[in-house]
Amino acid sequence: MTTSTLRDLTAHCAPPGRIDAIWLRPARDLPARSVETAQALAARGLEGDRSAAVASRQVGGHKRQVTLIQAEHLPLVAAWLGQSAVDAGLLRRNLVVSGLNLLALRSPFADQPLVVQLGDEVLLQVTGPCDPCSKMEATLGPGGYNAMRGHGGITARVLRGGELRVGNAVRVMPAPAGDS
Repeated sequence: MTTSTLRDLTAHCAPPGRIDAIWLRPARDLPARSVETAQALAARGLEGDRSAAVASRQVGGHKRQVTLIQAEHLPLVAAWLGQSAVDAGLLRRNLVVSGLNLLALRSPFADQPLVVQLGDEVLLQVTGPCDPCSKMEATLGPGGYNAMRGHGGITARVLRGGELRVGNAVRVMPAPAGDS
């Protein structure tokens, strides 16, 4: 039997997850647009998404460059709303990810950051939860805000850019030296 520390355990997720959908939000209050590929821009976000434009005006970028939501949570949100399904595009998150626990992508140790690798190129650092906003009530109907609480996903910063594709693997790993 192998003994592992909590630090060891939190640094590994197996098997990798996958990107199920990519959504770009061109501007506030405009519908999100589904795409098969997107270009992640270091310290900015996804090209064509409003977050990348906002980040380009800020020194050092911002914490909400990319948003991710757990695909497995969508049926739960729908059930709590009494609906058969919830359209992920209405939730305005950039990436719908399945196959791994998104909350496990954030290191509980400040001195041991984790990075999320998407495909072969892109590296993200999780910056926090993506809590729902009041628009979820209007978008999803009565109870929409509360249905999303705890299931709104996570926010991340782009450490290394590159191309993203639906179907790309999503892996968690310790941050390379110098990337924290």
